Amino acid sequence: MRTSVSAVLITGALALGACQQPVKAPFDEGVCFVVEMGDEGDAPRFNALARDQPQIEFCAARLEEMRLRFLRLGGTRREVTGAYQGQFIFIDGAGAWISRSLDGSRFVLLARTGDGRLAMPGAIRRAADGTPIAVAAPPPEATP
Repeated sequence: MRTSVSAVLITGALALGACQQPVKAPFDEGVCFVVEMGDEGDAPRFNALARDQPQIEFCAARLEEMRLRFLRLGGTRREVTGAYQGQFIFIDGAGAWISRSLDGSRFVLLARTGDGRLAMPGAIRRAADGTPIAVAAPPPEATP
């Protein structure tokens, strides 16, 4: 009897642990947040980085700007996590990614050009081998 009671209690504790709610990004309109993960087991903190951002790409640009400023000051953190209107933004060496959850599938938002800037993936010109070209050629001059 004692064994079955302890088995039920352990099963119940495991079931409650599995039902832990996933972290949701805030949905404050136009507010770009930087996400601080904190220690293991602590809930992430959302700190407002910029307000009145019209699109998620602008928030990604603010996060990249923050990342570069910290690196110039001697920081070593090369990856930044942010949030904008219910979506998470992940900035790393390959570009900017978005996801609805912290540990879910990520989709490309912005890619890195050959010189390290962020750009819309379709706007990046590529060489024949697939590497990005840093600077596009000027448009041809019109002949009269």
